[in-house]
Amino acid sequence: MSVREIRLFGDPILVTPSAEILDFASAAGLIQDLIDTTSLSGRAGVAATQIGVGLSAFAYNVQGQIGYLINPKITELSGGLIPMEEGCLSVPGLWHPAIRHTIAKASGFLLDGSAIEISGEGLMAQALQHEIDHLSGVLYLDRLEKQERKLAFKALREQVWFTR
Repeated sequence: MSVREIRLFGDPILVTPSAEILDFASAAGLIQDLIDTTSLSGRAGVAATQIGVGLSAFAYNVQGQIGYLINPKITELSGGLIPMEEGCLSVPGLWHPAIRHTIAKASGFLLDGSAIEISGEGLMAQALQHEIDHLSGVLYLDRLEKQERKLAFKALREQVWFTR
């Protein structure tokens, strides 16, 4: 299919919870677009909302592991909460320590309707939490501690792409 344009901070779709996908077969084009969009260098994951589609799906590309989840849900978080340096394609140019669990497990579905569970530590755990947050209308900026959030929004207002 194709690499899709990433929606930027301020676009209402980024703070709108996504709808569940009911007909998996009809999502094949979306899934391929997510995988294609995630395949570009420096992209650990892309949620459907980030490409302007309000449906519950994301693709990931973490340390050579490529895949996707439809209607994903976090099923387990462990390993403690720590600040992890994080960025977002929808908030380009900014990196801040978001509070994340070090181990995460998520479940969802594949296009053929089969259930799948993915788990990971470190970057994979972070990617699972980040992308599923997107599908709930939550940005990583919402996971920052209060003082860090103030710094992030100050830096955000200084970005050339940011429109008021």
